[in-house]
Amino acid sequence: MTGLDGTHAAASVVALHCSLGSGRQWTKLAGALGGTPFMAPDISGYGVAACGRDWPRTLDGEIARLEPWLAKAKGPIHLVGHSYGGAIAFRLATTSPYSQRIRSLTLIEPVLPTLLRDGSADVRLYDRFARIAQVVSQDIFDGAALEAVEAFTAFWAGSGPREQFSPSGRLRMIEQADKLPYDFNAALDLDGVAAAARSLRVPTLLVSGGLSPYVTQRIVAKLAAIIDGAEVRHLPAAGHMLPVTHAERVNPEILQHIWRAEELAKLELAACAGPTEAAAAAAQPAGSARPHLVFRRPSFWE
Repeated sequence: MTGLDGTHAAASVVALHCSLGSGRQWTKLAGALGGTPFMAPDISGYGVAACGRDWPRTLDGEIARLEPWLAKAKGPIHLVGHSYGGAIAFRLATTSPYSQRIRSLTLIEPVLPTLLRDGSADVRLYDRFARIAQVVSQDIFDGAALEAVEAFTAFWAGSGPREQFSPSGRLRMIEQADKLPYDFNAALDLDGVAAAARSLRVPTLLVSGGLSPYVTQRIVAKLAAIIDGAEVRHLPAAGHMLPVTHAERVNPEILQHIWRAEELAKLELAACAGPTEAAAAAAQPAGSARPHLVFRRPSFWE
């Protein structure tokens, strides 16, 4: 099968999973993409990357750990991120050496809570997220991994039913729960989210579920109001794990978004360059550099 723009291996799709998950979360998306180059690396602390304890406490640190995978993508990148993986994807697309190569961005309920901190109407949502971060992190520090997982999964169930995990699945989450404080720390560490969102100049798709915690629904709504030209898909009957539970609805939206971005790239190339210049430009990364964001010192590592 040819690549997304009709040539072999012209663009790659990179998908980043949620906390306590792994790249296997994207198995159905990989199948839907057919032969298109696809990568779903395990974020540090999860899956095959679960070994060790020297985990990053910032999104930039997470990106550095993904470097061996990202380096395999030679051309433009269609970036997909869910939950904590969505926060990493946002950082990749706005401030990283790879931002120049992002051709499209799909964010499924990205965990960007500091976006809610500045508005009086939303600060209560930020405070609630910060509280659950404290509860889960304290349980981990106290050696109560089971309690941490229970609190974590109860929060992300939102207004939907509690997800039923297999014994092996629950055991895996308990074994990897030590990474959760680092994920919370990285999400709460990020400042300047609104300014970075305004700088985005790539086709962006935002996806949310109606049964998800309101904090992530509100993050998606605020991003939609900030990111120029962003498209929004809301599934009222879906929860936070909608890329898994509602893959049959979410994946076609992702594929359509990617294809539209490819067509847009072709139109921009044709409009801005002559035939010879267009052929040369087609091999160059898409996108533009983004301004750096500023980190603040997180409270619960002090």
